[in-house]
Amino acid sequence: MLKLNDKIVITSALPYANGEIHLGHIVSTYLPADIFARFCRLNNKDVCFVCATDDFGTPILIKAEQENKKPEDYVKFWFEKDKKDFENIGIKFDFFGQTSSKENIQLVQHFFNELYKNGFIYEKEIEQLYCENCKKFLPDRYVKGRCPYCGAEDQYSDGCEKCGRVFETKEIIDPHCAICGSKPVLKKTNHYFFKLSEFSEQLKQWLQKNENLQKEVKNYVLNWIKDGLKDWDITRDISWGIPIPLKQAKGKVLYGWFDNHLCYITCVLKQKSKEFWNSSTIYHFIGKDIVYHHYLFLPAIRLGEKEYKLPDFIPVRGHLLLEGKKFSKSRDWYISINDFISSFPSDYLRYYLGAITQYSQKDTNFDWKEFQAKINNELVANIGNFIYRTLSFISSKFNGIVPEVKLFDESDKKFEQKIKSINKDVGELIEKLEFDRALKKILEFSDYCNQYFQNKEPWKTKDKTCLYLCVNAVKVLSVLLYPFLPDSCEKLFNQLNIINEKIGWNNIKEIKPGHKINKPEILFKKIEDHDIESKLKKLK
Repeated sequence: MLKLNDKIVITSALPYANGEIHLGHIVSTYLPADIFARFCRLNNKDVCFVCATDDFGTPILIKAEQENKKPEDYVKFWFEKDKKDFENIGIKFDFFGQTSSKENIQLVQHFFNELYKNGFIYEKEIEQLYCENCKKFLPDRYVKGRCPYCGAEDQYSDGCEKCGRVFETKEIIDPHCAICGSKPVLKKTNHYFFKLSEFSEQLKQWLQKNENLQKEVKNYVLNWIKDGLKDWDITRDISWGIPIPLKQAKGKVLYGWFDNHLCYITCVLKQKSKEFWNSSTIYHFIGKDIVYHHYLFLPAIRLGEKEYKLPDFIPVRGHLLLEGKKFSKSRDWYISINDFISSFPSDYLRYYLGAITQYSQKDTNFDWKEFQAKINNELVANIGNFIYRTLSFISSKFNGIVPEVKLFDESDKKFEQKIKSINKDVGELIEKLEFDRALKKILEFSDYCNQYFQNKEPWKTKDKTCLYLCVNAVKVLSVLLYPFLPDSCEKLFNQLNIINEKIGWNNIKEIKPGHKINKPEILFKKIEDHDIESKLKKLK
């Protein structure tokens, strides 16, 4: 079993402030991080769970220009929208910030100055694509073309979404201006570069020594290092970004992938100290499309600046497909948070995604029919069934008073042992970030609870020991499920009449005979066929 540090920093990759959060974003980054943060808090750890909107860069500027808005106003709108969406789905950050905050700008410029002073940033004249029609240089998202590595079409010029490789703008094949569609020309301009190549050996050693990083991710990052790391162009000729803090660099701003991950530190410093960061176990939850940035750029920049600790874990998960196809806003093939919660409780989504998403880069498929089956068969008919049967029987037959305990037979003793040990079994899996396996273990425990209840037949025997053990099993379930289903478990705490009790993972207090429970209510309701048919019809 892993041993959790008393201080834990948890971050989620930053959402671009240019569109609504959808289920594809939730699966790899925000939900796993929130589940883990809630689990750590139940273990009495000092947790700082943070995120922010990624406000700078070409995509934001393009969108703001298209909507005739100032970029500051544009990102503020999406910051508020994203914050609300996260709250609606039960994602509870300790702090949610913005990369455009004055604190982050100051920290990023500090990092630039330190790296420049330490000799890791240099100026160089380069050729960059320029649109003669739009009269501007075309960095990153202003250029589209074919990936120089895998040949994927319709890729932006700062990296390929299909193969994950990062490249320079001028390397893209058959480029065209993303605004007007015309073919750009090459023009000379001065840019600043970060000496990523100088960190090859340090990065290699860090990757090889860190046993917390997923092996399959480490292996291909090590292959990238073996192939040779290129120095990284960290400046852009656009108006919206963090200004370079050098007099001779007037008019240039830092590339978004230089500043956005530094906002992890900024957000933690809004709540805690630098000492807290450096003495914590640090987790950066990400999707597989930004491995290059988090396994190479992020640690190299911290190594060069020398003041802030590198991450201990960078949990990577795959993409979410929808009915077997990639999420696409432009093709209207996606499910927004608003769309989902207008039809179903947020905990249904948390349960389903938690149950089907492995701790790997393997893609996960959201299937509406499977979603219905999992909720109805597992959450409603298994877990919910046991909880409601137990509480409603105590309420109706014993006036809501937990009955006195009689002698334990062998099945009672076996059940009691399972009640006392299940939190350790589930906890070990959550510590390993294997949330799908943890939910499977909880489901198996609930299934055992149902079998025990059925075999004891308390509706015939009025078996008091059975009901005493079952209500304690319900309490254990309420704690085990809390990281996954916080809204439902808050309601269950109230039904158990333990709402003001300090709930802990490893010291789940016994519900003693004589304890009065509140009126039971059904926690999970069946999803009807017509609910799913309407969703499928909308996609078609």
